[in-house]
Amino acid sequence: MTLHCFTYGSLMCEEIMSMVCGRPCYGEPALLHGHQRHPVRGEDYPGMVERQGHEVRGLLYRMLDEAAFARLDAFEGLEYERVRREVCLPDDTRIVAWTYLFRPAFHHRLQPGEWDFDAFLRQGRQRFIARYAGFGQIEPPSGD
Repeated sequence: MTLHCFTYGSLMCEEIMSMVCGRPCYGEPALLHGHQRHPVRGEDYPGMVERQGHEVRGLLYRMLDEAAFARLDAFEGLEYERVRREVCLPDDTRIVAWTYLFRPAFHHRLQPGEWDFDAFLRQGRQRFIARYAGFGQIEPPSGD
């Protein structure tokens, strides 16, 4: 079964998404209404929450398999919950995709304001890749 994934933070970098999924990934622009992303205190990545009146620009990766999602789930860890959302493409086509919301138990770690992808590319991307280089070898969690 193949599935789609909407990303809005570090995984908008195709290089990082490909490392995490264990195969080449290519994204396309997409928009998610009714949500907002925030910087996470002490981290280079953001967290996204539901928030009416806001929208998040990100990338949609199509046709990912279950193995890629198992790796993504392991990468995202306990702070995030995978949920289905409808995203809008530039031609106004709507498509349902998985995305990762920041769990309410961790909302205290979110900082005010919008997470800045361009600043991440300039200042945080290389640090993030170095810090998470081992995620290229992610093993999905066991079904214990």
